[in-house]
Amino acid sequence: MVRDPLNQPGPKDGTIQCFIQRDKRKSTYYLFSCPTPALLVEKGKLLLSAKRTQTIPFTEYVISSNAEKISQSSKTCIGKLRSNFVGTKYTIYDTQLAWTRANILTPEHPSQMLYSKKVSPNVQTEESYKLGHITYNLNALGPRAPRKMHCTIHSTPESKPLVLENKQPCWHEKLHIWCLDFKGRVTVKSVKNFQLFVERDCHSDHNEVILQFGKVGEDVFTMDYRYPLSAFEAFAICLSSFDTKVACQG
Repeated sequence: MVRDPLNQPGPKDGTIQCFIQRDKRKSTYYLFSCPTPALLVEKGKLLLSAKRTQTIPFTEYVISSNAEKISQSSKTCIGKLRSNFVGTKYTIYDTQLAWTRANILTPEHPSQMLYSKKVSPNVQTEESYKLGHITYNLNALGPRAPRKMHCTIHSTPESKPLVLENKQPCWHEKLHIWCLDFKGRVTVKSVKNFQLFVERDCHSDHNEVILQFGKVGEDVFTMDYRYPLSAFEAFAICLSSFDTKVACQG
């Protein structure tokens, strides 16, 4: 089975510019490939969609390649994001990879094909593949500073897991706000805004932005990503930023 292109890593020599449009009323989120928010309606290409549901004690985001069928039972469901009760720890599940692993017939397990089926991400089994983890902690700079993030992704082409951490902001004396340089791609200050870099101990180039996310309108957000993240992984990480982080408010 060939994996969806949205699960393939982004380019090494450039950045894919996207926007996320939020519908608060329906608790849905739409990822578009588009250089500017002004072109979302006319020329934006829909890549992924997600729906937020509250299943105590979890919050879940079901991620689909079809905006009309956002459900775990749909064939267009490619994964989900699940949080703990306070929204500080998240797990990314890849259901397409679960399907692939459940349908591989090997000489060691010839009966596997008889019982193979797509594994729902709501069921905790070996085939329900955990793609990565996201952790939020209280930022020592205070509750108004960008949240402290730590991400570990296990599906990247690298031999070791990809470990990402967020860049610490600088304090702007005149404006009295914490600032990150988004190169004009983010225009509204928000505690949700972030930039992720490869953790210092993993690779040599710590200054390269792998993923950045930030607010540009009431319900519109920038999402720019590059290798080794895929669109699905980047979208899942950004979705985690929408939840209120009670334990990170100081």
